[in-house]
Amino acid sequence: MTFSGGTVELHGHRGARGLRPENTLPGLAHALTLGVDAIEFDVGLTADDVVVLNHDQRLSPVTVSDTAPVRPGDPRFPYVGKALRELTLAQIRTVDAGVRRPAADDDPFALTQLPLPGTPLPTLAEVCALLSAAPGVRPAVELKTDPGWADSEVTRFTAAVAEVLEAFGLTGRSRLLAFDWRVLVEARRYAPDAGRVALVERETTAPGTPWLAGLDHADPAGAALDVGATALSPEMAMATPDLVERAQGLALPVAVWTLNEPADMVRYVGYGVDAIVTDYPDRLRAVLSEHGLPVPTPWPGTMPVPN
Repeated sequence: MTFSGGTVELHGHRGARGLRPENTLPGLAHALTLGVDAIEFDVGLTADDVVVLNHDQRLSPVTVSDTAPVRPGDPRFPYVGKALRELTLAQIRTVDAGVRRPAADDDPFALTQLPLPGTPLPTLAEVCALLSAAPGVRPAVELKTDPGWADSEVTRFTAAVAEVLEAFGLTGRSRLLAFDWRVLVEARRYAPDAGRVALVERETTAPGTPWLAGLDHADPAGAALDVGATALSPEMAMATPDLVERAQGLALPVAVWTLNEPADMVRYVGYGVDAIVTDYPDRLRAVLSEHGLPVPTPWPGTMPVPN
């Protein structure tokens, strides 16, 4: 996998979380209409083995709300708060993902995100159908697991994601992202033509970490190369000029996350990162343009409406 040489790629985070409901078809489509190089979103696995979009392993009351049970008297209802892996696709389809309900009044996304009541959580297959119509945009699929998962479950999940991407002919365009680096190991087996992005943050690279598939936490870039990653994606606080230089010296492009303030965007453009992940693609487009850097072409398609 290569990033765009001589430019800074623009990655929409969870679609365009600052502007539209995260991990939804309207949110992803809005990022496409603004113009992005890659579109990042999170996936999990249902009880009936369907890959669906959602950031947390459990349905969060911040991003989704219950409507009604899939059938009268369903003992699993209410569904919010339960793990995706405990719920069927039919149950997950009933929740409303179109209105953010933050726990704190100062939630920045609640102030800037356009509510779209009635928006469901989509399946990966539905997202792939959308992205098939936007050939210049790369899917950046983050698989949400953790070290508590059995190896067999990590394998099953990775294989399920790879199967959907392959069915839509998107494997070669896609990048698979994970903090749990066992996913990257399995991705080499099940989606060898996809990019493999090693996500890191301070928590997952602390001494004794279980996140890095047993590799050395003291050298995240070197460990990412050893695990077979094709890119490194650190949180902003970790993405020092030294780490950027170290990764790029190993031929690992660096995608830093999540930058939402123009001053931070300018600073990391100066560091020479290969990509910036943002909740506000419109802000990053403005920064790139002001610095004479190219911006991706907006997608001319039609935005889906909530079901």
